[in-house]
Amino acid sequence: MNSPDNLVKRIEAIVERLEGLFTRKREEPDWNHIAYRWRSGSGLQPVPHPHRIELGDLLCMDRQKAEINRNTRQFVHGHSANNVLLWGSRGTGKSSLIKAILTEYADRGLRLIEVEKEDLIDLSDIVEQLFERPERFVLFCDDLSFEADDASYKSLKAVLDGSIAAPPENVLIYATSNRRHLLPEYREENLDTRVVKGEIHHGEGVEEKISLSERFGLWLSFYPYSQEEYLQITDHWLAKLGVQTTADGDIRTGALQWALKRGSRSGRVAWQFARDQAGRMHMEAD
Repeated sequence: MNSPDNLVKRIEAIVERLEGLFTRKREEPDWNHIAYRWRSGSGLQPVPHPHRIELGDLLCMDRQKAEINRNTRQFVHGHSANNVLLWGSRGTGKSSLIKAILTEYADRGLRLIEVEKEDLIDLSDIVEQLFERPERFVLFCDDLSFEADDASYKSLKAVLDGSIAAPPENVLIYATSNRRHLLPEYREENLDTRVVKGEIHHGEGVEEKISLSERFGLWLSFYPYSQEEYLQITDHWLAKLGVQTTADGDIRTGALQWALKRGSRSGRVAWQFARDQAGRMHMEAD
């Protein structure tokens, strides 16, 4: 029969072997790229062919472009700047705007690191690697949202503002979400809201949810496009792809029907219609 001491030693040996199997040695990242992905276990992985989008290709978002452009320009020049939350309707260009900002400022030292929601627990490890680097890094969290029982958002809160460690001056977080407060909101939580001397005091549940989004110093809101804005974006992409625009009545009707079938007049839907239309026309010309 094994003694308790022998059993402990055997367990410790098994644990050491398992750690060796699952723990990979992280190599120094190749810093000769402009875009990276974070992968738990293997660290920063370069993106050899990042999605290049030009700011000029993003229409009907002049206010949002101006704000994030100003904030990023301050950042790459070494001045103070804010973390940014881009929230609102799907397909309205939130992620594309961040990619376009990378294209605009990559030659001035801006770098983009994409971090998936499930890897947010590694944020402190990511940030630690970026201290003392000469580049300016934007951590890109796309389509960010949390469920009510999801505790991983606390890692994000700590890095944004709330950890004992000081955030590096060369790192910002740009996140996109369909939710302004990143967490689901329920009617019963608002029942705890009170009015004290004319001031609104939210309940604890609502306060917790607001506290996360409030850690982003700059909020940019995106709303559904009007029909004319949708057609304007569609025309831009049709012209860029070298085919007829919605000045042609049949193409205009096709663009509107395309959006109707998808239940959305968004920039993404406009781009998809333009690609489909261009492909059809080029096939007919072959």
